[in-house]
Amino acid sequence: MKNVLTKALTLSGLFAVAINVQAGGFSQSQLPKEVQVPAGNQMVMATHAKGNITWKCEDKGGKAAWKFAGPRAILTDIQGNHKVSYYGGPATWEALDGSVITGKQLATSPSKAGSIPMQLVKANPSPRDGELKGVTYIQRINLNGGKAPAEACTMNKIGHTMIVNYSGDYLFWKAK
Repeated sequence: MKNVLTKALTLSGLFAVAINVQAGGFSQSQLPKEVQVPAGNQMVMATHAKGNITWKCEDKGGKAAWKFAGPRAILTDIQGNHKVSYYGGPATWEALDGSVITGKQLATSPSKAGSIPMQLVKANPSPRDGELKGVTYIQRINLNGGKAPAEACTMNKIGHTMIVNYSGDYLFWKAK
C-alpha cells in the first residue's frame, strides 16, 4: 500500500510539473537562482527518475571519506514510460531512440535532508539525432534520497562501495 501511495504522489508531482509546463506555468523563480536555466531556453521534457547512487569509500590524504562513484536511474514520462537512461561516469543521459548527451555541472543547491542536491547541468551536444538532440540544459529537482551513506567510511573499509536509492525529477531544456 505504501509503494502504491508513494508512486501515486510521485506521479502526481510530475503531473503537476508537466501540466505547468504544457500550460506555460512552470516558473524558474520557484527554484533557487543557482539552478535556474538561463533565459532563452524552453523546457521540452519533464521526467521522473528512480534509481541509485553508488558511493565508494576512499583514502583522501590519510582520511577515509565517501566519494561519489556514479548514478544509475530510469527516467520516465508522466505515463510511466521509460524515456531516458541515466548512468555514469561521466554523467550520461541516453534516450531510447539512441540520442545521448553528457554534460558539465554548473551549479548545485541544497535539497531536503538526506537527499543529493538540486543540480544544473550544461549539456554537451548529442552526436546522434533524436529526442536529446539540441538539449542545452538539464535540471535535477524534487529529490528524495541518494546522499552519501550515514554509515562511517573508515580506513578499514577503503574500497568498499554502498548503493543508496534516490528519486527526483529531471527537466530537459532546449534553446528557443
